[in-house]
Amino acid sequence: MYYNKYVMDILFEKSNQKINQTSTDFVRSIFNEINWDAQLIGIKGARGIGKTTLLLQYIKIKLKNDIEKTLYVTLDNIWFSNNSLYEMVDTFVKKGGLYLFLDEVHKYSNWSQELKNIYDDFPTLKVVFTGSSLLEILNSRADLSRRANIYHMQGLSFREYLSIETKVDFKIYSLSDILDNHLYISTEILTKIKPLQYFDQYLKKGYYPFYKKDADWYYNYISEIINLMLEIELPVLRGVAVAYVKKIQQLLQIISESVPFIPNVSKLSEKIIINRGTLLSYFHFLDEVGITKNLYKEAQGISKLQKPVKIFLENTNIMYALSPQKVNVGNLRESFFLNQLSYRHEVTYSEHADFFIDQKFTFEIGGKHKSRMQIAGLKNAFVAADALEFGHQNTIPLWLFGFLY
Repeated sequence: MYYNKYVMDILFEKSNQKINQTSTDFVRSIFNEINWDAQLIGIKGARGIGKTTLLLQYIKIKLKNDIEKTLYVTLDNIWFSNNSLYEMVDTFVKKGGLYLFLDEVHKYSNWSQELKNIYDDFPTLKVVFTGSSLLEILNSRADLSRRANIYHMQGLSFREYLSIETKVDFKIYSLSDILDNHLYISTEILTKIKPLQYFDQYLKKGYYPFYKKDADWYYNYISEIINLMLEIELPVLRGVAVAYVKKIQQLLQIISESVPFIPNVSKLSEKIIINRGTLLSYFHFLDEVGITKNLYKEAQGISKLQKPVKIFLENTNIMYALSPQKVNVGNLRESFFLNQLSYRHEVTYSEHADFFIDQKFTFEIGGKHKSRMQIAGLKNAFVAADALEFGHQNTIPLWLFGFLY
């Protein structure tokens, strides 16, 4: 018991240090969307998009009066290599613990089973955990889907980036709001700032919350994050043989030099010397881990052996990190639109234009002089046009779709 007390004191000390060092100057919009009263909450997302900061901000803002009953731990702590999470929780609850925040649960081998046991055995304890985009909740050995409220988190929206840069709090607008009232909304926003003054910089260096830390090393950090996802998360969470990671890195480089990438499976299989099924699995894994966005003809029933029609990089900042000499303005616009829309909406390939949204809306993406000829005669069809402050009829400024979250 003395040993447990000593260990808990160390964990509490590290937890409080992390909390005290966390800034609450800017808080992500997902903060207000999570039902923090739930007994078990999971937050999934790619590396670097701010999951840890979100946890620490919640503790600092909402649990400051219960800090003695609150513990934040990261499960990549070496202590857990020889010690049980369940036993730590048992000690924590006996010491009066009520709120537990577990970061990077995918780093702990038996996380799903022990979380299930913790949920069942300690009903007074509220647990929030974060994990990789690859985290399996439904298909894990202990099915947590009936117990956990799961949220997905991605990088900064253009709206959030503007809030950080200008210190102005901007509203979130639904897609239907934007489609029906884009002129009014644009006018409201333009009374406060000039969005186009910031848009190009956001596309280059504004998606990951750490962009403020060290601008000169920003793309190096993105490259490091990508390598960690490929070299650690895919082997551990998807069973990709380490020897094949180089093949995936090679595939990613090919994609990054020609986005949106239209895959020719036969040629690619020959080029990087892997069979068709393995190649299709790699396409699927890159999308799952949050490095690419795969566009399919239909969104329902997608399997890892289904060929995407087009492949985009997950966000525009990755384009500059991987292939800065190959960045094309048309691809940049489409990648931005796909990234911002796919967070809350179903985006599929359109036979007539660039994207089909929620099986209802057709979108063509282009520059300020983009005509509506390609969508003429189509119902619920729109142009998202770059370099416009205001739209007209069914032509809407592209930047405005960055206000969806």
